[in-house]
Amino acid sequence: MPEFESLIDGRSSITINQAQRLRELVSDWQLLSDLSFADLILWVPIRKDVKLWPTGHVAIAHIRPTTAATVFADDVIGDEVTWGVRSNIDQALSSGEIMRDAEPEKIDGLMIKEETIPVFFDGSVIAVISRHRNADLMRSPGSLELNYREIAHALYRMVAEGAFPYKDPDLILQPVPRVGDGLIRLDVNGVISFASPNARSAFSRMGWKNEIENNKLSELSEVLIRKSAHAHEEGISTQLTGKMMRRVEIDNQGATIDLLVLPLLAGIDRIGAIVLLQNVTELRRRDRELVTKDVTIREIHHRVKNNLQTVSALLRLQARRIEDPGAALALNEAVRRIASIALVHETLSSSSENDVAFDAVLTTLITHALELSPRMGELSIVREGEMGSLESRLATPLALVITELMHNALEHGLAEKGSTLSIKLARYSNECVITIIDDGVGLPEDFELATSSNLGLQIVHTLTENELMGTLILASSDLGTTVTLRFPLERSVTS
Repeated sequence: MPEFESLIDGRSSITINQAQRLRELVSDWQLLSDLSFADLILWVPIRKDVKLWPTGHVAIAHIRPTTAATVFADDVIGDEVTWGVRSNIDQALSSGEIMRDAEPEKIDGLMIKEETIPVFFDGSVIAVISRHRNADLMRSPGSLELNYREIAHALYRMVAEGAFPYKDPDLILQPVPRVGDGLIRLDVNGVISFASPNARSAFSRMGWKNEIENNKLSELSEVLIRKSAHAHEEGISTQLTGKMMRRVEIDNQGATIDLLVLPLLAGIDRIGAIVLLQNVTELRRRDRELVTKDVTIREIHHRVKNNLQTVSALLRLQARRIEDPGAALALNEAVRRIASIALVHETLSSSSENDVAFDAVLTTLITHALELSPRMGELSIVREGEMGSLESRLATPLALVITELMHNALEHGLAEKGSTLSIKLARYSNECVITIIDDGVGLPEDFELATSSNLGLQIVHTLTENELMGTLILASSDLGTTVTLRFPLERSVTS
């Protein structure tokens, strides 16, 4: 967070570890804002040394609730207040106590109630959260508002005791359920004391037709569950008691629910828990559809590869029966080209992505090229650099282009002179460059790629321009031939 860093740098004595703790708090405090229906502002003391008395405070973060209207039209990040102007912030920092007794103040036509919470880390107050709510909305709260506010008080107390944000990697799994998605409150025995309307709807979707309150969440879930989407050694009854932070997904034929269990603490004592939950039925259905689609696509690539191999075998049989050497050579060249395309489909059939690990494909192409060379054993192909993964739309024509260029070099350039074919690969952020160099006889003096009658080079020219949207340059000298292929990684808008 560059802005976060810049606001602290030079203004505060916050250490690296303290700043990391504040980042963790800011990443998790949407929960606090939503439960308290309040805007939250994070203030750090302005002082160059922790031993010095602060001259004021600077706001380094601000979040708005998704459960209520904001009370600030503009962000306050970067605002500074001098010591003595905001007594609640001063007292929370100096005393380490939560300040709740401030009288509402009128801001932009609204009566705003401010409370301040010290942020503890390693036994010291390192910052202060100011909470700002519309006082008029607090006068006649319903059951949901009362429960949310009580839970918020418990969590703010945990902030003041250094127990929030939670020190558990499960909480940072993305995406996490939000308060508005559904919330259940558990007492110390794991019994549901409150469930939001969205939480009740989620369990109703799973087939529970009765009230869920006054039931143990673990027992209720075991009744509904058919199997858990995530296999754990612990059973559902252990994971949903509220004793420990847990991320659980339960499903049956009716629905799938994602649950995040967060224990509530008062000092070292556990006083209950909250469970954030989200009905992820449609998300999991789409996931299953995507998996099915991926499997289908891989099966298609597998069948295409098999069909191409069948065609290749038929052409080889036909080539053996033809007495005309020219016709047999043409069929064998067709077999080689089909094999290059089949190799790409074989790679795609074993991959879960729509990308091809092209370096592995190139290794096989080089092996096949050497095996088919009339000077096998006398020639070597040297390779430099890596291409990485390419989209299938690029990999298929590129495999055929490189096959043709290698075959042309081995059959013509290195037929009588030279012994080395060099392939250099270079991949940049927006394009790839492939250079193929042989130390053979070179090209004829009157050679022109556009007018060449060589079928292989005609294929290369067409694929380079029409499929790869690239350029191809052939240069020749007494030292051999150099072919430079350059093509973009992103398809242009006009293409």
